[in-house]
Parts: sequence; C-alpha cells; structure tokens
Amino acid sequence: MSTHAPTQSSYAAVLRLPHARRTFASALTARLSYGTVSLAVMLSVTRATGSYAVSGAVMSLFGAATVFLMPLRAALIDQYGARRALLPMSVLYGALLCVLAALTWRPGAPPAAIAIAAALAGACAPPLGPTMRAVWAELAPEPGMLARAYSLDGVAEELLYVSGPALVGAVMGFAPPASAILLSALLIVGGTCVFVTSPVLPGPRAAAPGKTRGALCGLLAPVVVAAGAGLALSGVDLLAMAFATQRSYDTAVVPWVLGALSAGSAVGGLANGAVAWRAPARVRLCGFAVALGLVIAGAGLAPGLWPLAGVMALAGAFIAPTLTTAYLVVDEAAPEGARTQAGAWVNAGVNAGSSAGAVVTGLLIGRVPLGVCFLLAGGAAVLPAVATYRRRRVRAARVGAGVAPLEEEPCRPR
Repeated sequence: MSTHAPTQSSYAAVLRLPHARRTFASALTARLSYGTVSLAVMLSVTRATGSYAVSGAVMSLFGAATVFLMPLRAALIDQYGARRALLPMSVLYGALLCVLAALTWRPGAPPAAIAIAAALAGACAPPLGPTMRAVWAELAPEPGMLARAYSLDGVAEELLYVSGPALVGAVMGFAPPASAILLSALLIVGGTCVFVTSPVLPGPRAAAPGKTRGALCGLLAPVVVAAGAGLALSGVDLLAMAFATQRSYDTAVVPWVLGALSAGSAVGGLANGAVAWRAPARVRLCGFAVALGLVIAGAGLAPGLWPLAGVMALAGAFIAPTLTTAYLVVDEAAPEGARTQAGAWVNAGVNAGSSAGAVVTGLLIGRVPLGVCFLLAGGAAVLPAVATYRRRRVRAARVGAGVAPLEEEPCRPR
C-alpha cells in the first residue's frame, strides 16, 4: 500500500541537498569507468592474444577480484574515511589499468602477464557505488528522501552501464581497444579526485568489532535476496539470444529486447522513488524480488520476440526497486562504522549471483527446454525472497512469544 510522496521529497529536492549535485556528478564520472572497462578489457585481451579462452579467463580473474574483495575495500573506507582510503585505491587501480593497456596495445602479449595485471587491478577497484550511497545516507537521513536518493542513484548507475559500451565503441572508431582501458583509468582517477574534495564525505567511523560483526550478520537476508536477483538476471541475455535463434529471428534485434529490460528498470526505479511506501522495506524487498522472478519465469511463454521485449520491460520495472530496497534494508541494519561495507555486500551478492547464473544458464540451454530455463531463472529470484519472508515471519512470531530470534544466536559477540 502506498501514497504519493510529498512535493518536498521530489528528485529535484534530492539534488538541492547541500553539495549533492557536485558530489553526485563526480561520483558518476568515476563510476562510468565501470561501464566501459569490462568491454574494453575483453576486446583488448582478445585482440592482443587472439584467444577467446584467454580473454574469458582474464575477465573471470578481473571480475572475481573486483567482486569478492569489494567488502574488504569498503571496510577500509569505513575505517580510514573516504578521503584517505579512496584516492590511493583509485590511483593504484588507474595505474594498473594503464599497465594492462600497455600490455594489450599490440598483439603478442604474454597471457600470464595480462592475467596478473587484470587480477591486481580488480583487487584495487575502489567501491565508489557503496561510498556514494553512504554519502546519500549522510545527506538525506529522512527515510523518504533517502529512498528517493537511492532510486536516483540506481537509475543513474543503470544508464552508465548502458552508455559505457557505446562510449567504448566510439573510441574504437579511431583508436585500438586498449585506448578504452586508458579512458577507463582517466575517468575513475579524475572523477575520484573531484569526489574526495566534497565536504560531505564521511570521515573514519569505525564501530566496535562486536557491534559491527553482529550487524553484518543481520545483513544476510537482503544479500541473499540480491544474489538471487543477480542469479535470475544474469541468464536473461543468453535466454533472449536462444529464444531468437530457436524461433528463427534475426539476432540483431536481441539488443532491443535487452534494451527494454534496461528501460523498464529505469522507469521502475523512478516510479519506486516517487512513492512513499507504507510497507516496511524488508517486506517490499521480498515482494519486488518475487514479482521480478515471476515475470522472468513466464517470459518463455511469449509468442514472439517483440512480446518478449514487452515482458522484459515489465521484468525490468522490478530490477531497480529490488536493488534500491536492498540497499535501504542494509542501511537500516548497518551501524555507522560499517555503512559502506554493508552496501558493498549487496553489490558483491548481486555480482556473485550474476557470475554463477551466466555459467549455469549456459550449461542448461540446449539440454532442457527453453521454457524450463526461463522458469528456473525466475525461481532463482523467487525462492530466496520467499524463504527470507517466511524466516522473517517466524522471527516475528518468536519475538512476540518472548523467544530469542533465530538469526541472532550466531551473531552474539564472544
């Protein structure tokens, strides 16, 4: 149930918050690097080695180092403050990207050296998204305004990942692919240099270890739901391609189907932020994830490619709300000294789910009917959300009966 948000909580009001426009613009400039770097690295490594297998292995190393070490890098932001920790990470990451660009500028580079440079670069990638969301939490402590800020941030990030590959394509029109890696380095170092000068960046706020550990244990539910959403979404690209191939459509129109997914996410994110929800964030998170999964599960029943695009647009309408609400849930649970780290766990969950889902979907296509593949992809989002909701109900019942909540037992400091 919902009501429309009041005028003072509009998106324009979010951008009128003190120093918000400058801080947000510099953060988006730096984060655009993440929209360009993956495609740039893949094309550069493929051109330099002549091997798709080497390119895939390098991308796996780069992605794994980026994703799985993100909570650790975010913890450094919480411990030392964004100004002290973020800029060194960014400069080191940019320098390693320059090394990677130099190695892949011409064919014949040793694959081992490329893989090492990519893995080291990924290990240093600064957690700009979680840091910006921690800044939003400082700027907009009122829940309605914060939800609006997170929605705006999520939609902007979605657009970065759509425009990034187009920017790489434009650069490749007159320069080798490795030049796009250099562009990625320039974007992240330049944007971060401006970002860290913002007066609203939080300083070091380390919480007590026991309190932080207990609070992070409480983040399991939103991280699991976010991972399920990532798992479901990761296979959509392959499923859309398989759908077009099986029904003899021109695969050149598949990007329009995926574009509908992104467009739906942008619209859904803006609509979600425009509503003042009465249901708690944890309940909304489960509802959005279930809706996302159900639409994906039914997408295999679409009679043609353009109806599939319409279904994908509907599925997309639940992507940004799911992720935005996951960030709101972790923000509610995280202590002041672990806010950036908490947001990074959601990022890690989504990306880990995406990595696993792409592999599983690739193995399933051709071995089971395509409709079943869509059903399994949707189930990956539905099942964690339903399990989380049921666990929440059980926990509420135990609290009402005066019994200790189940998930609190392992989190007691010792």
